[in-house]
Amino acid sequence: MNFKDEMKEKVGEIEKILKDFLPEETGFQKTIFQAMNYSMLAGGKRLRPLLMQESCRLFGREGKELGPFMAAVEMIHTSSLVHDDLPAMDADEYRRGKKTTWAVYGEDMAILAGDALMIYAFETAARAFKETDRPDLVGACIGILAEKTGIYGMIGGQTVDVELTGKPVPEEKLDFIYRLKTGALLEASFMIGAVLGGADKGQTAVMGQVASDVGLAFQIQDDILDVTSTSEVLGKPVGSDEKNEKTTYVTLKGLSAAKEQVEFYSRRAVEALNGLPFKNEFLNQLVLALITREN
Repeated sequence: MNFKDEMKEKVGEIEKILKDFLPEETGFQKTIFQAMNYSMLAGGKRLRPLLMQESCRLFGREGKELGPFMAAVEMIHTSSLVHDDLPAMDADEYRRGKKTTWAVYGEDMAILAGDALMIYAFETAARAFKETDRPDLVGACIGILAEKTGIYGMIGGQTVDVELTGKPVPEEKLDFIYRLKTGALLEASFMIGAVLGGADKGQTAVMGQVASDVGLAFQIQDDILDVTSTSEVLGKPVGSDEKNEKTTYVTLKGLSAAKEQVEFYSRRAVEALNGLPFKNEFLNQLVLALITREN
C-alpha cells in the first residue's frame, strides 16, 4: 500500500473513533450537541490524532487508553478553529469549503460550542482511566494535554497573536506565537503518544522537540500557502493574513526565506526522529507530507 492509500485508511479509522466519542443529539440542549458535532465532522486531515497514534506505535505499545486521547486532542483543535473563525477573531465564513460554525449556528452558539468542545475534551480524555492498567501514564498525559492547551500552550500563543494583530511583530514573538498556537497541540500529540507507547523521559522530550519543529514548519508553510494557493485548493479563504494585517514569516522575511525555514525545521525534525532507536516509516513520511503540503 502506498503512503496516500495508507493515510486514507488510517484517517478513516480515526473518523470512526471520533464519532464514537461525540455526544448524542438529544435533550433540551441538543443545539449545542449539533453545533459541536457539526464542527467536529466538518472535515479535516485528523493530523493530531494520527500523529498521536503513530507516535504511540513508534514505541511499540498501543492500548485502549489511546482512543480517548485521540478524540480529545481533535476536540481541542476543533474548539480553537471554531473560536478562530468568529467575527471577533478572523471573521471567516468558510473553512474546508463549508460554512463555519458561527455562520451556521450564530455567534452565541459558536462561542458555546467552542467552550463545550474544550471541556468535553477533558471529560473524554478522563475515560482513559477505565481503559488502562497504567493510570499513572493516563494522569501524566492529561497533564500534558492541559499544559499544551492552556495559557502556557495554545491559548497563550493565541493571546499574543490577537494582541499583536495589525502591529509589527518581531521575529522572536512570531516564533513564540507559532510554537504555542500551532506547535503546542502537536507537541501534546507526539508526547502523549510517546508516553502511552512506553517512551522514557528523554525519548518523550525528543518527541516534543520534533513536534515543535514540525509545528513551526507547518505554520510557516501555512503562511506560504496563504499567499501562493487558491481558496479552491486550500478549502478556506486565502489572503486572510493580509486582510487582517497579520505579520507572517512571508511578510517578515519574504517568500524565498520562508521556504528555506520550512526546509530547515523539517530536516531537523526528521533527523531527530531518525536518531531514536525505534522506527516508524509511516510517521517519517507523514511529517514530511505535512510540511510540504499544498492544502
